[in-house]
Amino acid sequence: MIKVAVTGAMGRMGKEVVKAVLGDLETDLTAAIDKFGEGQEITENIKIETDIKKALETKKADVVVDFTQPSVIFENAKTYIKLGIKSVIGTTGLNDEQVKELEKLSVEHKVGCIIAPNFALGAVLMMMFAKTASKYFNNAEIIELHHNQKKDAPSGTAIKTAKMMAEVNSDFQTGNIDDVELEKGARGASYPSNLNIHSIRIPGFVASQEVIFGSNGQILTIRHDTTNRECFMSGVLLAVKHVYKNNDFVFGLENIL
Repeated sequence: MIKVAVTGAMGRMGKEVVKAVLGDLETDLTAAIDKFGEGQEITENIKIETDIKKALETKKADVVVDFTQPSVIFENAKTYIKLGIKSVIGTTGLNDEQVKELEKLSVEHKVGCIIAPNFALGAVLMMMFAKTASKYFNNAEIIELHHNQKKDAPSGTAIKTAKMMAEVNSDFQTGNIDDVELEKGARGASYPSNLNIHSIRIPGFVASQEVIFGSNGQILTIRHDTTNRECFMSGVLLAVKHVYKNNDFVFGLENIL
C-alpha cells in the first residue's frame, strides 16, 4: 500500500483527494493536514493536523498530495523534497523560476515530484489537441472560466496550454492590426507567441477552458468543461502511483499518460 498524506485536506479539492485515496485499493491515507479544522476526525485514526513537517515525519508518508494555496505552495514543495518525501502538486501559482528551482532540488535530492496544472484527463487531452492544432493555425486565443473563489489568474491550465502551443508556433496574431485598448486589459493577458488569455471568474463554474483557432472561412474551438471535482481524481491517483515508483521530476500530466 502507498502511504499518502494530503495537505489542504479541508479544501474542496483536498476533500475529494481524501475520498479518492480512501477508496483506492493501492493507497492508504496516513495523514490529513490543513491550517483549519485541527483535531477534526477524517476517518478512523486520522485527524486533521496543522504542522506539515511534523505530520509527514511522524506518519512516514510515501507520497504527499498538495492542494493548498498559491501563497504557500513553493515553500511546501521545497519542504517535501528536503524531507525526502515524494510529492504530487496540484496547487497552481508557481512561476517558471520556482518550477526550475523545484526541478533542481528534486534532481539533487533524488526525490520524485509531479507538478500538474490539471488532473482531469479530458483537460490534459484538450491541451495536447490544442498543441497539435497550433501547427496549422496562426491565430488563436484562450478563454478560461472558473468559480469566483479561485485566487490566481490566469489559471495554471491556461498558462500551461499557452506554453505548449508556443512550442510549435511563434505568432498567434499573424495578420492582426495593432491593438488599441480603450480600457486596459480588454484584450486579455499576452503570453508567449502573442497568445492572449482571458480569465473569467463567476459563480456556477467549476473549471472550463476553450482554445479558439481561426483562419479565413473557419473557426476551430477545443473546449473542456469540468462539472465536478471527482473528474480530477483518476489523474491524481495516476500521478501518486507514478511518483511512488519513480524518482523523476514531471511537469504536466501529459508526460506520464
